[in-house]
Amino acid sequence: MPRFFNRLNAFSLVFVGVIAVLAASAAAQTPAAKTKNVQSQQEKNADWNQWRGPKRDGKIDGIEWPNELNESTLKQKWSVPMGPSYSGPIVVGDRVFTTMTENRKSEVVIALDRETGKEVWRQSWDGAMSVPFFARANGDWIRATPVYDDGRLYVAGMKDVLVCLDAGNGKVIWKVDFPAQTKSTVPSFGMVCSPLIDGEHLYVQAGGGFCKLDKSTGKIIWTGLKDGGGMNGSAFSSPIIETVAGKRQAIIQTRTALAGVDLDTGKQLWSQDIKTFRGMNIITPTKYEDSFFVSAYGGTTQLISVTKSNVFSTTTAWNQKGEGYMSTPVVIGDYGYLHLRNQRFACFNLENGNPTWRSETFGKYASMVASGDKILALDQRGMLLLIKADPAEFQKLGSLKVGSDSWAHLAVRGKQVFVRNLDSMIMLEFQD
Repeated sequence: MPRFFNRLNAFSLVFVGVIAVLAASAAAQTPAAKTKNVQSQQEKNADWNQWRGPKRDGKIDGIEWPNELNESTLKQKWSVPMGPSYSGPIVVGDRVFTTMTENRKSEVVIALDRETGKEVWRQSWDGAMSVPFFARANGDWIRATPVYDDGRLYVAGMKDVLVCLDAGNGKVIWKVDFPAQTKSTVPSFGMVCSPLIDGEHLYVQAGGGFCKLDKSTGKIIWTGLKDGGGMNGSAFSSPIIETVAGKRQAIIQTRTALAGVDLDTGKQLWSQDIKTFRGMNIITPTKYEDSFFVSAYGGTTQLISVTKSNVFSTTTAWNQKGEGYMSTPVVIGDYGYLHLRNQRFACFNLENGNPTWRSETFGKYASMVASGDKILALDQRGMLLLIKADPAEFQKLGSLKVGSDSWAHLAVRGKQVFVRNLDSMIMLEFQD
């Protein structure tokens, strides 16, 4: 009997221990723990994980910029020397990812610590190329902005290759050589399109067309809008996914047209020609209601509306003078803010197409990020501008020189601003 009671006591102690563990587990599900999970999701939402930011529209939420921009309101925290690149930086968690072309031979991906700028890892492959002589003034280094998703980084190289890397250590997971797999020719100006992740798939304008891939394996599922690549093919723009006229679809700008593509089949749903000079249809289309705000080098600025009865159809809602170059606009309310080929910023009323103002001249290119009623713009000269998004008049709230030859798209995460110059990577931070 004593042995029985001893065993019973031992069992009771174990039982009490189990109950304690379960209680601790339950405590972990208290509102405090749930709040922590919500904060983690908020952190994730703040990441600048792809071309033009978290929603791919050049806009961010919840950031209140000051009413002036100068050395007191925005301070540089670190600067790291880099080789040349046009790729915009990607900022995820405590990492910054950037690319460069090294010694006209290799393409390199580098991960930096977000707070210090110290290198965490780097990966490279042979892949550099020379563009035609008449385009060489604009450089022949890597161009596309990578995309981050679920611990992986997807990087487009100049020779029409797509490389999937482990974002934690830089190891290559898979690599797709589009010319080899699709029998297309290498783009004469290099691969420009910034890849897009949607669910389990990746979309990219490569391989002489628009491709859908399995993001886990790199397997090409289909190729649509085929153009063959080479000198006259291969897009200069990057895709978006939008619901238009009731259907969710990919919106593509080829060298000569704006088109909608079915996400499941790759079938073209609709298309409208865009007038350009030598196919320089560069900017990413920007959605406004069931329409798209576009502007092309050698063409005009216009709003193309998409409707559907039995089939999709397009109309030009309005058409105005003004040539876009490489700067994708931002849409705020009923107004589109655009940097033009003539180096001026302009504002268009999207309902009727009327231009409401044009600014003085700035750099040849400017990337823009909007938050609330303010726009942060980085021009090609390395001048960072704070602009009031006022449709009535151009208002520059301040400016700050942050570099030179700043052709890569600006990135913003919280109060931190990331600038990729041709020769450096810089982080600046807004002061309280």
